[in-house]
Amino acid sequence: MPQPRKQLIRPSTRATRRSVALAATVVALGALAACGSNNGTSSSGNKTLTVFAASSLTDTFTQIGKDFEAAHSGVTVKFDFEGSSDLVANLQQGAPADVFASADTANMDKVKSLVDGTPVNFASNTLEIVTPPDNPAGIASFADLAKPGVKLVICAAEVPCGAAAQAVAKDAKVKLSPVSEEQSVTDVLAKVESGEADAGLVYVTDVLSAGDKVKGVTFPASQDEVNVYPIAALSGSSDLSLAKEFVAEVTGAEGQKVLGDAGFAKP
Repeated sequence: MPQPRKQLIRPSTRATRRSVALAATVVALGALAACGSNNGTSSSGNKTLTVFAASSLTDTFTQIGKDFEAAHSGVTVKFDFEGSSDLVANLQQGAPADVFASADTANMDKVKSLVDGTPVNFASNTLEIVTPPDNPAGIASFADLAKPGVKLVICAAEVPCGAAAQAVAKDAKVKLSPVSEEQSVTDVLAKVESGEADAGLVYVTDVLSAGDKVKGVTFPASQDEVNVYPIAALSGSSDLSLAKEFVAEVTGAEGQKVLGDAGFAKP
């Protein structure tokens, strides 16, 4: 007697698709896990160090920051370059930062309650007169800045370069009548470079960095008002150890070479 044939039951198309999708998901998750294990450090392990620095430090600190990043894998240094007094105001209002570098000790003293330990003096700078390359007003001395018709631009008195300018003018008994008072030394330099001003008072380092865009005029009295630059890690830093490492970078041999090459003197 012939045996009845067995009926083959085929899975539904929908069930097959569900199985394929599930298998694909498992493979994808496995691939992601493999990537994570091979990578070693996830993006969540990256760190950002925020440095508040005087505008006159823009070029040098940008270079020091690149060197620091190269030596610290996963670290990004973010800078805020402004006049020291503006940076102090921001810190006092609660702006988050890890390191503060001021263009004078007076502004650093204003935030001493926010500083971890004792600030370290790492450089010094002196004033220099800056004019457009053709020196249209014929500025040859500090006294010439007070000549009638000279469009002079200086830093505001609360900014380190402005405080130094006022002190020099007082000692020299020269009455300055600026057409503009700026919140940072880089703004003064920009107005001279653009031809908006006949002369300005900036730092020696600013004249060097501007190159042939401007002409520098030195004056002996500048040596009587030397600005000393301090730097400190801030106690509210999200990574105080890393902040202190950056301070060490600035005050160490490599950082000091970058600063010296740019015209900064020892503190």
